[in-house]
Amino acid sequence: MPPLNKHKFAINLAAVLFFFCILSVHAAPENTIVYATRTGKAYHREDCSALSRSKEAITLGEAARRSLSACSLCQPPLLNAGAAAKIARSTDAGIYRVNIENVNSYKNADTQKMLRARVSRHIDGDTVELEFAAPPAGFNRAEKIRMIGVDTPETVHPQKDVEFFGREASDFTKKMLLGKDVYVALDWDTRDKYGRLLVYIYTAQGVCHNAELIRQGYAHAYTRFPFRFMDEFRILEQEARAKKRGLWEY
Repeated sequence: MPPLNKHKFAINLAAVLFFFCILSVHAAPENTIVYATRTGKAYHREDCSALSRSKEAITLGEAARRSLSACSLCQPPLLNAGAAAKIARSTDAGIYRVNIENVNSYKNADTQKMLRARVSRHIDGDTVELEFAAPPAGFNRAEKIRMIGVDTPETVHPQKDVEFFGREASDFTKKMLLGKDVYVALDWDTRDKYGRLLVYIYTAQGVCHNAELIRQGYAHAYTRFPFRFMDEFRILEQEARAKKRGLWEY
């Protein structure tokens, strides 16, 4: 090998070794303590300015189970690759995600693969509480959920009056779901900023309640955040508007 090529090879090798050294130093075991806020989506070092309002000490493993990302400002340690892969497998065990399953329509989701739960409490048109007989890792036995892709008029908002057609939407969800066993599917995100599970609810008959709320005019398609069935839900709203159903009657 010519001397110049040997020199380049040595430089490249040193760069690669330096890169992996940095990764190994930055990676940390599952029990490493990091910090999070009550409602944030990132974890931090203890002295990070983003923790000025609230601070909760958690392990790096718990941060991974909550799907928290590393703060870009304070650059906290990253979970080592082996632990990260293990947690990823355990966190999603028993969970049916329509994005992972590559489901092309809400009508084609497989309820036989979904989590089963009972609707234990009705809150409003798009929010209920579920009880899981066998909750998977990362889930509680009782969970408040928010339905993906729908927004019904407010009925219980502390700062808003009851909105038009809110009672009707709330009563519809109560009639269709309360006290019944349902099937639950997830999408990209597991929880919202309030800690509620984000789910599609399917009835025992295989009907997607999220879609049915929009189809019958009880809800808008909520498209602020992307989800697997966004295009279909938009079409359902357009059809409900055209046929003057529910919200769109007047």
